[in-house]
Amino acid sequence: MRFDLADLRLFLSVTESSSITQGANNAHVAPPSASERIRNMEHEIGTALLFRESRGVRPTPAGIALAHHARTILKQNEVMRGELSEYANGLRGRIRLLSNTAGLSEFLPDLLSDYLRTYQNVDLEIEERPSHEIIQAISCGAGDAGIVADIFPIGQLRSFPFVVDQLVLVVPAGHAFSELTGVEFSQALTQDFVGLMRNSALMDHLESHATRLSKTIRWRVRLSTFDAVCRLVEQGIGVAVVPERAAVRAQLNGNLVCIKLSDAWARRRLMICVRELDELPKHARQLVDHILSKSAT
Repeated sequence: MRFDLADLRLFLSVTESSSITQGANNAHVAPPSASERIRNMEHEIGTALLFRESRGVRPTPAGIALAHHARTILKQNEVMRGELSEYANGLRGRIRLLSNTAGLSEFLPDLLSDYLRTYQNVDLEIEERPSHEIIQAISCGAGDAGIVADIFPIGQLRSFPFVVDQLVLVVPAGHAFSELTGVEFSQALTQDFVGLMRNSALMDHLESHATRLSKTIRWRVRLSTFDAVCRLVEQGIGVAVVPERAAVRAQLNGNLVCIKLSDAWARRRLMICVRELDELPKHARQLVDHILSKSAT
C-alpha cells in the first residue's frame, strides 16, 4: 500500500477533529476531495478506517492503528527535515505548538517573533486548546510542545516552568466590588460577565469551575480579545476574568479595577510540556530552548 505524507496528515486531521469537513479545512483540502482520498485509502487497505456517524466520524480499529503509524512517520519526517534544514536553505521545518489561552495571548507573541526572525526556514502551526486536551495531544504525538497550566497532571510528559499566570476579576471603577483586594469566583458569579468567544480555552476553564459550584455564568457578550473585553467592562456591561497581565495593560486609563481571584486554581504556573526533549526535531528543541531562555530573563 502507498500513502503519501499529505494523505497521512489529512487522515490525522480528520481523526483529531472527529469531522471530515473540519479535518479537511484544517488540512487545507476541499471536503469532497478529502472524502474521496480517505475512501481511496480504505480501498487500498481493504477495510474501513472511519465509523461515519450522524455527529461526525471516529476511527475504526484499523484507523487507530493507521493514526498511530502516521504520527510516527510524520514525526520522523520532521526530525529529518530539522536535521537537514541547516544544509538545505529551501527546505522548511514545521513545528506544531499547542497553548492555553493565557500563554497564547499574553506571553508567546513577543517570544515567537524573536524565534521566527532567527529561524527563517521554520514555520509554526499554533493551536489554542484547554490544558487537559493539550496534555492528551502531546502524549499521543499530535503536537511537538504544549503550554499548559500546572494544575493538571501531565502523566509521563516532561515539563519545564515557563511563567506565572494570575487570573483576576476586572470591574468598572465604582463597582460594588471595586474596594475589594480579593474575591472568590463564586462571589463573582452573582454578576453579568463579558468573555471571550466560545472556542476559548480559558472560557471553557471558567465554565467548568462554575459547573463544579453548581452555578452558571451569565454571559452578556463574548468578544475576540482581552483588550476588547476590558473595554466593555469599563463601560459597565459586566465583569470579566482575565490574566493579570492583560488587566494591567487595560488599567492605564484608570477606569478599570483589577481584583485578584482568591481561588487556588486562579494562580497557575504555565509549563512547557513535551514527550521527551531528545525525541523532538532539532528546530522544535530550539524553540523550547528559546522560550525557556527568554522567559527566565
